[in-house]
Amino acid sequence: MKVYLAVVAITALLSFALTPVARMLGVRGRVYTPSRKRDMHREPIPKLGGAAMAIAVVIAMGLSSLVPFLSGIYQAPIRGILGAILIILIMGVADDLWDLHWIVKFAGQVVAAGIVAAAGIRVEAMPVGWIHVDNEIAQILITIFVIVLTINAFNFIDGLDGLAAGVAVIGGSAFFLYSYVLTRTINAYDYSNLSTLLTALLIGACIGFLPFNFHPAKIFMGEVGAQLIGLLMATAAVAVTADLGALEGFRFRNVPAYMPILLPLAVMLLPLLDLVMAVLRRTARRSSPFTADRGHIHHKLVDGGYTHRQAVLLLYLWTFVIGYGAVSLTYFSAEVVFAVVAIAMALLVLLTLRPWIIRRAYYRKLNSLRAARAAQRATEDPSEHGEHHG
Repeated sequence: MKVYLAVVAITALLSFALTPVARMLGVRGRVYTPSRKRDMHREPIPKLGGAAMAIAVVIAMGLSSLVPFLSGIYQAPIRGILGAILIILIMGVADDLWDLHWIVKFAGQVVAAGIVAAAGIRVEAMPVGWIHVDNEIAQILITIFVIVLTINAFNFIDGLDGLAAGVAVIGGSAFFLYSYVLTRTINAYDYSNLSTLLTALLIGACIGFLPFNFHPAKIFMGEVGAQLIGLLMATAAVAVTADLGALEGFRFRNVPAYMPILLPLAVMLLPLLDLVMAVLRRTARRSSPFTADRGHIHHKLVDGGYTHRQAVLLLYLWTFVIGYGAVSLTYFSAEVVFAVVAIAMALLVLLTLRPWIIRRAYYRKLNSLRAARAAQRATEDPSEHGEHHG
């Protein structure tokens, strides 16, 4: 655990040190996010923060390779991940500079995911019923689909200051704990693990970036940051299924059998839900699924009455309850976990709907007052009418 925590700390320090440099370059190069109708900010803000995060991850990867404990991880898969990060970095910076067409961005995401799959990180088993995917082409296609889906899910929720980075820290830390316990349970002598390393790098990069990105943001992560988060999160999830699919000790005692698929879905539930809703909304009005709008979950919360920070913190809470609710199944009985999570989610639903509940109560009271005044005027008018003709 100490080695992984050191990776988190080093990546965080690198990200924290590089982000001001990225901001300075963004200001000098006028690489700003334009103020659009759907945006929450009103002043131009530089958006190269994701480049700082990506470079921090690459440097931390290089330093981690020098640690004997992690040396076994540094094989072909790591080279594939580095290649994918390079593609994300180049395409993301190009998009921040020139606003690339969505087809070009999508093609870049597919290439990055394909590099990861070609390097050997693939979905080899579906953790529901342990259905093995034996066909190599099917493995590659499923892996590309999962990675591209996750990249776009995190891209879609990157709409409020600190939202995507904070959700990644909370969800990534839940996944980190699960992956670490999983690996130690399978092999207590060698528990170095690619998935755990990737989540450690992800958490560190986001922690170092958050002080500059939390509201009011001094810099945005741009396309590079959101896509980097999705790439690392999805690759870590795929690496878990790949590791488990190759091991006979698949059904170990302490971790429920459904966890390999439940936890990634739980951690990424918020971005995936927002992604699905956005695609359905945009398809319904016959526009491209990649067309930006102001219909995301975070926009609805702010439009409903929450402040910028309140909306972000509320979504942090949702991520925490769902992500850590899932990972707590590793340590506690399902009955206890489901009961606690159900109560927590019920309270979160009330908290989420609070502005609408208050507004509804206000309008009900206002309408009742108007009805009472109208009734009072109706009773007064006949008497006045009679006195006028008498």
